[in-house]
Amino acid sequence: MADNDTIYLLKECDSGSKMAVSTIDEVIEKISDSSMKQLLTESREHHEKLGNEIHSQLIGHHTEEKDPSVMAKSMSWMKTNMKLGMDNSDATIADLVTDGCNMGIKTLHKYLNQYQAADDTSKGLCRDLISIEEELCKDLRKYL
Repeated sequence: MADNDTIYLLKECDSGSKMAVSTIDEVIEKISDSSMKQLLTESREHHEKLGNEIHSQLIGHHTEEKDPSVMAKSMSWMKTNMKLGMDNSDATIADLVTDGCNMGIKTLHKYLNQYQAADDTSKGLCRDLISIEEELCKDLRKYL
């Protein structure tokens, strides 16, 4: 059971880190403020680095990585493009990314609770991902 919880938690973290990178990639070229663009570039790098660590753990457990669901990516894409179509501002982008961070934080906490038998390494990676999301959310407040 513990090994299954570890794998499930790692897969959800893998999916979450990929979703974050994808979202940042989708909006970064639309940002006009250079400081905000730098903030998102750095956060993307943190997400990608942590995603690589998660992927290494999955390989160590002889299991496949997990991509975000097509539905989640599609919904994110639609929401992003609808909102930016109405107001293509840095504040709108900050709002969209903040919403994504909050959803990620909530979901990752849910999985931490659901997969309590996961090993300490995977729980630590999950907490690291939550921390990256919380920090980005906090740093984006000044752009809302």
